[in-house]
Amino acid sequence: MPDKQNKSLGFETLAVRAGQHRTAESEHAEPIFPTSSYVFESAAAAAARFSGEQPGNIYSRFTNPTVRTFEERLAALEGGECCVATASGMSAIYACCAGLLKAGDHIVSSRSIFGSTTLLFTNYLQKFGIETSFVALHDLQAWEAAIRPETRLLFLETPSNPLTEVADIEALAKLAHARNCVLVVDNCFCTPALQQPLRLGADIVIHSATKYLDGQGRCVGGAVVGSAAVVGQDVYGFLRTCGPTMSAFNAWVFLKGLETLSIRMQAHCASAHKLALWLQQQSAVSRVFYPGLPSHPQHELAARQQSGFGGIVAFEVAGGRDAAWKLIDATQICSITANLGDTKTTITHPASTTHGRLTPEQRDEAGISEGLIRVAVGLENIEDLIADLGRGLG
Repeated sequence: MPDKQNKSLGFETLAVRAGQHRTAESEHAEPIFPTSSYVFESAAAAAARFSGEQPGNIYSRFTNPTVRTFEERLAALEGGECCVATASGMSAIYACCAGLLKAGDHIVSSRSIFGSTTLLFTNYLQKFGIETSFVALHDLQAWEAAIRPETRLLFLETPSNPLTEVADIEALAKLAHARNCVLVVDNCFCTPALQQPLRLGADIVIHSATKYLDGQGRCVGGAVVGSAAVVGQDVYGFLRTCGPTMSAFNAWVFLKGLETLSIRMQAHCASAHKLALWLQQQSAVSRVFYPGLPSHPQHELAARQQSGFGGIVAFEVAGGRDAAWKLIDATQICSITANLGDTKTTITHPASTTHGRLTPEQRDEAGISEGLIRVAVGLENIEDLIADLGRGLG
């Protein structure tokens, strides 16, 4: 489908059609190209391809038709000019930072982010001379105060993992651009079906394609979406040389996932909202974290910024880790796994899994208590899920 048609087509149409370029075989479904390299017509043609004088495939570390189809489709859904697909969500974040930053640069990040992202910033980027300051996600004044002359990048997740805190993307974009910084938004929880950060002023969107973009927990992958000048040059240049590459097979699986993304996200949102309302009524639950609840501190912002409230519900139980583990172990339908975005509902204890490698002080700062449980609501019957969680709350 020609790219010029993208602006006039609806989201669901783009999710099914964008990026597909049929071969001479006239296939209906997108093909998989499981090849490591490509053949050139002549030595001169090979030289022109490698030098960039002639566009086309060179080597599947950085050019593969199936991966390119996924990249073009996700870029169309996010409203971006360019997408670079990577081997995982974490490699997408690293590729973005490594492509854009150098020793002496500074990051301001929300402290309400995935545990591995925190460790990437503090344990690894710091070794190469890139420092990170962490601030409260929703405190705009704290963001502004943390920016230094050497700050180059602002990073956040919204909604956050696992407390579903919501940041004002438009306000942060204005702040970032006023201070000559790049705003990077991890859009994993919402996906472009519910939120499009680039349209709100963000410069770059990060995805763990492993989650909702796949939707069935089959493959691992990531993506960076943004402008042709930044993502198409700096991030792509890092991928080409350093090679955190998405496989053709995984890209094909993600393409199939994108086709049903809109309808799946609607179903996840509907069930998550019902679960959050039920949890609020349980005496054993001290607090529920879900942007769709009026009690959520950023409920109005989420309603304005997102077209749905997402499929993630977190809640605290009295009794700390023992009570949380008892509830989790009592479930019979929910899958005890730290992954999310699956058709199957998953349940986890963040303090000992996704954020388990953080120090107790870091977890306290991020609001990750020992009694916190995160549920990624799947597509099962919601009454069955409520009954399943009720086993541990009774």
